[in-house]
Amino acid sequence: MNSLVIPVYRNEANLDRLLAELVQLAARAPGELEVVFVVDGSPDRCLQMLRERLPSLPLRSQLLSLSRNFGSFAAIAAGLERARGDCMAVMAADLQEPPELVLQFFEVLRAGRADIVFGVRSGRSDPWLSEAASNLFWLLYRRLVIKDMPRGGVDVFGCTREVCDHLLRLQGIDSNLIALLFWLGYRREYIIYRRQARLEGKSAWTLRKKLRYGLNSIFNFTDLPILLLLYAGTIALVLAVAASVLVLAAKLRGDIQVPGYTPIVLVSLFFGALTSLGFGIVGQYLWLALQISRRRPSYVVRSAEDHGAKDSCVRQPLPDGRGSDSEPRP
Repeated sequence: MNSLVIPVYRNEANLDRLLAELVQLAARAPGELEVVFVVDGSPDRCLQMLRERLPSLPLRSQLLSLSRNFGSFAAIAAGLERARGDCMAVMAADLQEPPELVLQFFEVLRAGRADIVFGVRSGRSDPWLSEAASNLFWLLYRRLVIKDMPRGGVDVFGCTREVCDHLLRLQGIDSNLIALLFWLGYRREYIIYRRQARLEGKSAWTLRKKLRYGLNSIFNFTDLPILLLLYAGTIALVLAVAASVLVLAAKLRGDIQVPGYTPIVLVSLFFGALTSLGFGIVGQYLWLALQISRRRPSYVVRSAEDHGAKDSCVRQPLPDGRGSDSEPRP
């Protein structure tokens, strides 16, 4: 069975078109398709409409309703946790990603060519300002945080059950599932598509949510801001010492006539630089404590084999007690 997870928030206007597309998708999908709808505290009639329409559709589905709006990644995690398929895929409810992309995900996963499949945008039919801001963010994120991130970023993905289980164990508050998938590693494949313009309704992806997403994506996966502060403090301290020597030399030569100027400058330079350096050092310890509190594993075992006995191979359990889904090799 294949599972498709769809977070739903403010999609009342295009819900009927979405359901029609999914019925066609299920008829063309390899094997049985299960669709998991997760209504993420949507204030419109999405939940009511799905309750009314799903029983009459030739579509195997689950309908989850969250107690409030937790965000798309939390909704996706809730759907993945309850999905029953061997292969998972995620798509948005606004149909800006072509539904055929999901079929390509399942084809790659079922063929065993990859463990994770990402949909990579070749372009987007969005306003130029929004597109430019998005491209700039992903360019910086790719260079400074996750170097494997494709140009233009990733919104949708597919993965195997094994990857999904590891992903859910890593899920935390305000986590970026896409970044966690890159953190996990595994074999990856990318499928190029062009993002379409939204035909109905208005996007709930506000500027505030975009900023929060950007900050969470940075602070959850890199200590670069702390390192920049540490480096800046170190450089500032060196420059402060050099400037202090120059000021003292000028004072001794009698070039500085203003009373109190020298000690004020020396104190300002030294303690300003020392403060920046101190914040950087303390920040490093806080970052390490934060990493420990997240309880992410130091490694992820994909498979383990015991070749001690002749012509035998026994799969070893993963750290949580479950065996690997990979077939043993003789």
